[in-house]
Amino acid sequence: MTDEELHGHLIDQQGSRRELNTPVLVIDLDALTRNIASMAAFARGRGVQLRPHAKTHKSPEIAKRQIAAGAIGICCAKLGEAEVMADHGVTTGLHITSPVVSPPAIRRLIGLNERTQDLMCVADSVENVQALGAAATGKPLGVIIDLDPGIHRTGVTSAEAAISLVRAVQAEPGLQYKGIQCYCGAQQHIADFEERRTAMDGRAEFISSVVAALIKADAAPQIVTGGGTGTHRIDVDLGLFTELQVGSYVFMDSQYLACDLAGDGSPAPFETALMVDARVVSANTPGMVTLDAGIKAFSTDAAAPAVIAGAVDGARYAFMGDEHGALILGGGQTMDLGQVVTLAAPHCDPTVNLHDTYHVVQGDTLRALWPVAARGRSR
Repeated sequence: MTDEELHGHLIDQQGSRRELNTPVLVIDLDALTRNIASMAAFARGRGVQLRPHAKTHKSPEIAKRQIAAGAIGICCAKLGEAEVMADHGVTTGLHITSPVVSPPAIRRLIGLNERTQDLMCVADSVENVQALGAAATGKPLGVIIDLDPGIHRTGVTSAEAAISLVRAVQAEPGLQYKGIQCYCGAQQHIADFEERRTAMDGRAEFISSVVAALIKADAAPQIVTGGGTGTHRIDVDLGLFTELQVGSYVFMDSQYLACDLAGDGSPAPFETALMVDARVVSANTPGMVTLDAGIKAFSTDAAAPAVIAGAVDGARYAFMGDEHGALILGGGQTMDLGQVVTLAAPHCDPTVNLHDTYHVVQGDTLRALWPVAARGRSR
């Protein structure tokens, strides 16, 4: 995508950020751009490929910017996300990181394969491989063997099982064995860098044993995909992954900002680019005001949203129900009705999934409206 094309997407809407109805999901365009460029430069410098995860942003606009910066494709957690990406012109290098099992979904997967390039999916059972092979009667479909990183969600748990799956894929004329996946999600938010490294060392032993067994079985993986924002520096040091599935680096939510990502205690190498603007709608209680953003505006699987700007020093947010949140001010302080407060996303992926639209800003100027196009595409 050329600079002209990129900037052409910024003329959809212009105005003042302060005039937006709240609560509103906001992207700081300059921070987003720097985050995308920073991770792309890191990957280039360390000789690994990037296949960023769209489950974070669910946005073809952002995916196209990631590809323009050097990504070889995009990961999607679910088939529906990949379909949305393809519908909006992201048609090369898509990888679906969760198993596609039901007959209707497999039919959709085969249809998606026909209209994209280098589509890949994962499998962790011979039964699923055989179902995929039976449906793939036209263009070959790429298959990645999913490894269990230890949480027993999906993936095989041994080298022997991985080899059996490879043989099952190779037995299907319509399938192509591409490599292995091991996404270590449980390690991503370990706050201390050395503890995170130690945890990943344990996973690396398992991945290495599988790779060694596959090589011995004349089935060396072309692709070893995995990694994440929290472990990206550790991942490349392990020397195992050929590509990284990093996702949250584009936005940097509160969970990742609490982690030592650099390993030396320095600030995170990525910036907060995603936030929610809210307004004061009631101020009748000394030391507290009510905002118009509650459970329907933020994910609740992490700490409460952090206050970024617009409130008195020391203010903290607390959920007050579906539609509202309390801003605890203390000391009998108050704020004006209508005053805008900017809050950080506590967990970006599920927070994004609560909203229809990104409001893309530079400073206080609204530059564009981007749809959260894959919102709700959980199947």
